Amino acid sequence: MPNVEKPNAGPPYSGYAFETPASLACVYYLVSDTTNAPNCNPNNAALTNPTGGSKTIAIVDAYDDPNAESDLDYFSGQFGLPAPTFAVVYANGTQPIQDPTGGWEFEEALDIEWAHAMASNAKIILVEAATNSNADLLQAVSVASNEVRCGQTTTCPRNATGTGEVSMSWGMEEYRGEIFNDAYFTMPGVVYISSPGDQPGVEYPCTSPNVVCAGGSTTARNPKNGNFLYELTWPEGGGGVSAYEPIPSYQSSISSIRSLVGLARGVPDVSFDSSPETAVWVYDTIEFEGDTGWFTAYGTSLANTAWAGIVNVAGRFASSSASELTTIYGHLGNSADFRDITYGWCGPYSGYSALTGWDFCTGVGSPIGYLGK
Repeated sequence: MPNVEKPNAGPPYSGYAFETPASLACVYYLVSDTTNAPNCNPNNAALTNPTGGSKTIAIVDAYDDPNAESDLDYFSGQFGLPAPTFAVVYANGTQPIQDPTGGWEFEEALDIEWAHAMASNAKIILVEAATNSNADLLQAVSVASNEVRCGQTTTCPRNATGTGEVSMSWGMEEYRGEIFNDAYFTMPGVVYISSPGDQPGVEYPCTSPNVVCAGGSTTARNPKNGNFLYELTWPEGGGGVSAYEPIPSYQSSISSIRSLVGLARGVPDVSFDSSPETAVWVYDTIEFEGDTGWFTAYGTSLANTAWAGIVNVAGRFASSSASELTTIYGHLGNSADFRDITYGWCGPYSGYSALTGWDFCTGVGSPIGYLGK
């Protein structure tokens, strides 16, 4: 377990039960000192922040957020997090335009703030694609992979030794030929993490066997006092069976999973709080939906970003996503490593239900500490 520190300040507005870095660290046992913070209430000053992390988390998003660093600094100060080590890289070498809707800037604020919240000592690199087209986003993945593996060097030798994570909080409809793009997620020493989307069904690249797919859950809280009650599915989280990707070995070796997915890749692999009812605080000074400042945010974008931080702090730095997933599935059913979420529904027409073991709603479950990650 890493060392812990108490936040210097709590939520930006008191009296709400929206999640903070410290409250989620408590819910998911990412800190060792929870004896003085029963119920993991976000307004409890005894809660402690997650700490730790090293090396690099590269976050791939589209368009330019000129306020990314200053917003991240403000977020960190609010919650008593260490000052971030942060950089922005333009994927095609030219500063992108801003998204006129402010939507992608909001996405970038969520991603960098919560990657830092979960792994405060890791270097966060925001890689900005020129647009949100598939081609530009995949180009940015290549740049992000190089940043993790090789740093700022202009070439990346085969024996480069950098390791870390690439977080991709976006997705696209599956398509014929996607299997040929799976090679984008194979840089040695890099673990790729994505999300299955915020509606029933599946999205690419989360369906790639070379990507850890982080789905959604709900951290239910008492409506009277905000105390944590239990965790259940998030009905709007993506999940299901890929139309094009075959079942990978880390799933096919487990008969209970194979009986559900047949010969295809099933997602998600893991889960994390994503529900609007249990949203997290995000600070964004680029106008979005007519407002700026503090927002609450939700969705599986949070799940994959938080998982990137958790995997980083776990410190195993697997040689590939497949290696990381082999470890995760090897700990399926271990209650010391994963919370098996067994209540709730998801999927088209709410046709999938939570099950004991792996399921289409929450995968193997949500994190308990850093072992098995």
